[in-house]
Amino acid sequence: MFKRQKPKSSCPTAQNGESQLSQMENNVPVNPVSKNNLQFYCQLAHGSPTAFVSGFSNVKELYDKIGECFDIPPSEILFCTLNTYKVDMKKLLGGQIGLEDFIFAHRKGRPKEVELTKSEDALGLTITDNGAGYAFIKRIKDGSVVSNIPHIQVGDHIEKLDGENMIGKRHFEVAKALKEIPKGATFTIRLVESMKSGFTNIAPKMGKVNGNKKGYGSGKETLRFKAGGKAEIQEQDCVMDAGVEKINNILESFMGINDSELATQIWELSVGKQNSMDFAESIDDSDLAAFEFTDEIIIELWGAITDARHGRLK
Repeated sequence: MFKRQKPKSSCPTAQNGESQLSQMENNVPVNPVSKNNLQFYCQLAHGSPTAFVSGFSNVKELYDKIGECFDIPPSEILFCTLNTYKVDMKKLLGGQIGLEDFIFAHRKGRPKEVELTKSEDALGLTITDNGAGYAFIKRIKDGSVVSNIPHIQVGDHIEKLDGENMIGKRHFEVAKALKEIPKGATFTIRLVESMKSGFTNIAPKMGKVNGNKKGYGSGKETLRFKAGGKAEIQEQDCVMDAGVEKINNILESFMGINDSELATQIWELSVGKQNSMDFAESIDDSDLAAFEFTDEIIIELWGAITDARHGRLK
């Protein structure tokens, strides 16, 4: 069994510190969200009591609040997933949180060093980051150099490359460093995996409220983190969500990175633009100019945006 950690008393726990699983089994999930005082259920993914977190407007502030609740340094948090304790990159917390989402914080676990030879031009890794200084592996391509190395796993934080510290670097910087390793070179990558879960093979049960089925993550409103550190509550926008997903796919294809917040910022810069030239100008006039997107990427991004606007994305 896992060892439970008691949150600080200043951070309210749900149902006197019961775990999420216990609450659900008792069929008493309570929606803690209000527009005036947003609160989100939260647990440490490897096992802990349930607490409420609130009062944040970006990911870094969220990690600070989680650290306060569970009496751990925020730097111990690698990333968060929504509505699952598993290392599921499809459920990764990015630039938005549904108002009924349950947050699971994945804490640093065992470090490991792997020596490997770059036998192909690409290692087959997609890199993302947690918005607070840690880049980690979001996807490993089947049949790639890395896919045959069992010690390298999705969710691993890339801490060092040949002794060079990667902490504090953005995903595109780490992806660039990996890309620049010459083909045929042997190098050492230091990784940190997330702490293993005490909930292994246990799936949360969905409770009922007033006789109606109710599950976490089923809300229609979303708290979106905006550029500049602000957060806004927005109704679910299926057109925007489809566009952001496609933009993210393009970023992964061209740059080897995955970043929902960046994809959302690109979408927002397209609002009101009627052609690719105006869109490119809006990118150049923003802080995204640092990415130096090529004309080819801009055309691909604009194509995804127009496809989403006209309902051509499924």
